[in-house]
Amino acid sequence: MTPCVEIRGPTGDAARTLLTSPALEFVASLVNAFDDRLDLLLSRRRQRQEAFDQGARPHFLDETKAIRESDWTVAKLPPDLLDRRVEITGPVDRKMIINALNSGASVFMADFEDSNSPTWSNVVEGQLNLYEAIRRTIAFTTPEKSYRLNDHTALLMVRPRGLHLREHHAQFKGRPIPASLFDFGLFAFHNARAQLERGSGPYFYLPKLESHLEARWWNDVFFKTEEALGLPSGSIKATVLIETIPAVFEMNEILFELKEHSAGLNCGRWDYIFSFIKTFRNHEAFLLPDRGDVGMTQPFMSAYSQLLVRTCHHRNVHAMGGMAAQIPIKNDEAANEAALAKVRADKLREVKNGHDGTWVAHPALVPIAKAIFDEHMPTKNQLDRKRDDVSFSAEDLLAVPTGRRTEAGLRQNIRVGIEYLEAWLRGSGCVPLHNLMEDAATAEISRAQIWQWIRHSARLDDERVVTRDLVKTLLTEEMAAIRSELGEERMTSGCWAKAQNLFIDLATREVCADFLTIPAYDLLVAAESTQPEEKEHARAQTDA
Repeated sequence: MTPCVEIRGPTGDAARTLLTSPALEFVASLVNAFDDRLDLLLSRRRQRQEAFDQGARPHFLDETKAIRESDWTVAKLPPDLLDRRVEITGPVDRKMIINALNSGASVFMADFEDSNSPTWSNVVEGQLNLYEAIRRTIAFTTPEKSYRLNDHTALLMVRPRGLHLREHHAQFKGRPIPASLFDFGLFAFHNARAQLERGSGPYFYLPKLESHLEARWWNDVFFKTEEALGLPSGSIKATVLIETIPAVFEMNEILFELKEHSAGLNCGRWDYIFSFIKTFRNHEAFLLPDRGDVGMTQPFMSAYSQLLVRTCHHRNVHAMGGMAAQIPIKNDEAANEAALAKVRADKLREVKNGHDGTWVAHPALVPIAKAIFDEHMPTKNQLDRKRDDVSFSAEDLLAVPTGRRTEAGLRQNIRVGIEYLEAWLRGSGCVPLHNLMEDAATAEISRAQIWQWIRHSARLDDERVVTRDLVKTLLTEEMAAIRSELGEERMTSGCWAKAQNLFIDLATREVCADFLTIPAYDLLVAAESTQPEEKEHARAQTDA
């Protein structure tokens, strides 16, 4: 008999409802079957990165050439996945779920990953919120307003955490289990059958894959889940985010491995930029300009986006566009219109390139994106546009973006990185900052870009060299500005010291860390373990 998962987090109402013995036995069966293979895949990632550090370059694989050149398609898609023209994403808190499902978007991607700070309460209560949303019993009430689901809501998709993360509050044989299997397994156990009974299905997004072997791992997880839960074979569907440089060279292979379960690919543009920095971290030739200059019109980003469309459409499956991070700007009509103009231009470019849908971060952007896709994509999708007119080489995909490196860009990285980390450590993973919706991916760019500039002594446009001392000086100035804006009470009650110390460590350490969320999660776990009673009381008061 397989040992059960041991829960080491507080067991409030959400945990008691969902963390039942049968549910934990199912999650344990997944961990028992797949954790050893996951260790090997993560080891392969590290070996590959070591090769990149030594000068190797990502390339199209010789051993899978037959897959790329042969004629095949993925399994037929269910009817409710044919039209995905606007997808909204966000964390799994109760109010967000209701507003997103009611937003008018085609799809809501409920996110346990980049836009969710994985406190134990966020993770478990997020599962309960989705459980209730699927059964249409979810509600949220404030003194000013009551929130309920509309009769017609967006289609639900769920993004579990990445393969590199573990859930320390759930252990198997004395070891924290893969967070991806905890998120996926718990959701599938409680909701897959209910979704099928309501005429939909268990649909997922898979983040940060780096190879087709990782897609094969997920495909095997899906088959085992379907067998164990008595689901029709192939009823689980998943869209893979292409948000790492190695993965862009294996898009055909990723679709092939998930052929029975594939719902297409998505341009995870912000993590893709971060991956560009991380993959080539040791090489000065790959220095990036300011984050604001690295947009979808840069040749390497345009090539990636259009190649994704061609690849997906040749396999008869959806090619989803990327995130518009802009949010409405109140009390400044000119600035608001400029932000919305960027959204319109971005979505127009995507639909003209052949994408079958796009992402937005705010409900107010749904009608804007929808209007553009409605005008230029009157059918449910554009799968018939095969994009045989485009062809891109490895050199096209690795073309270094051009632009300026400025003090303003450096300050923005410092400011966004620290402000986001501070909010993340308080339990908020999706944060409006400076008129953009920031999540872990953009914070990764901020700290990794500073690390890259220091590592290679990058020069700003005023000829100053970016050094540790310069970064620390600007950080001190930015922290003083934040203190002046927020006031002493907010600075004292927040997690500013932890955020500042972690950010400066990540930005200036000798070796670029793979993910900021790993050391940041250690701080979350430590805080939760020292104040369990206070946190339970705070959650109870919030619920009340």
